[in-house]
Amino acid sequence: QVQLVESGGGLVQAGGSLRLSCAASGLPFSSFGMGWFRQAPGKEREFVAAITWSGGRTYYAESVKGRFTIARDNAKNTVYLQINSLKPEDTAFYYCQATKTLVIVTTSAAYNYWGQGTQVTVSS
Repeated sequence: QVQLVESGGGLVQAGGSLRLSCAASGLPFSSFGMGWFRQAPGKEREFVAAITWSGGRTYYAESVKGRFTIARDNAKNTVYLQINSLKPEDTAFYYCQATKTLVIVTTSAAYNYWGQGTQVTVSS
C-alpha cells in the first residue's frame, strides 16, 4: 500500500520559513518523480514544485521561484519543500504527489499518488 505522509506545516508570520517533509512508503521511491501542490480554500489545486526521480532536475511555479526549494533524499524515501519568505497568499493545504513519469510534470492529474496534505497558514 502506497503512503505519502506530509508533515512540517503550521502557523507562521509573514517572512518566516517552514520545511515540509513527505515520507513515502510502499513504492520504489527512487523511481518516482515527486511534486508539491497546494490548494487554498475555494481555489483549485495548483502546482508548486517538482523534482525528477534522481533529483537532477527541479522546476518551480513562477509565484514561488526564488523562495521555495524542493529536494529529495532517496535513501530516506523523503522529499522536502523548504519555504522561505512566506507570504499570506502562500496559505494553503500542501500536498506531495508521486508520478511514474520520468520528466517534470506540473499537472496534478499526471501524478499517481498523493498524500493527505499539511496545512500552512501565514499571518500578516
